[in-house]
Amino acid sequence: MSEEKFNYSYSAKQSAEVEKIRKKYAEPTEKEDKMEKLRRLDASASKPGIITAWCLGIAGALLLGVGMCCTMVWADTLFVPGIVIGVVGIVCVAAAPAVYKRITKKRRKKLAPEILRLTDELMDR
Repeated sequence: MSEEKFNYSYSAKQSAEVEKIRKKYAEPTEKEDKMEKLRRLDASASKPGIITAWCLGIAGALLLGVGMCCTMVWADTLFVPGIVIGVVGIVCVAAAPAVYKRITKKRRKKLAPEILRLTDELMDR
């Protein structure tokens, strides 16, 4: 006589992957659509500030490098302009966080009514 046994192995990682694949093919409910829109709006509030701050920081770091190069390599002819270029680079790098905060604050203020409306709907208020 053969005994049939049921073997069950649980894998949280596998279960999460199955659920992720299932979500791709299942019909989204209205609540999921609103949650996705809320996530997208929240991310869009800070994205322009992040991009601008990164660009400003990178440009500032490059200017600082050019200024250092001018002062060290061509010290006889470009010492003073190198210092000026380096200081401009330092100012750009130092201004990047403030630029990020300002742009993000403006975007959040602009998106606040829509985000608050969506959160009220999702929380069933």
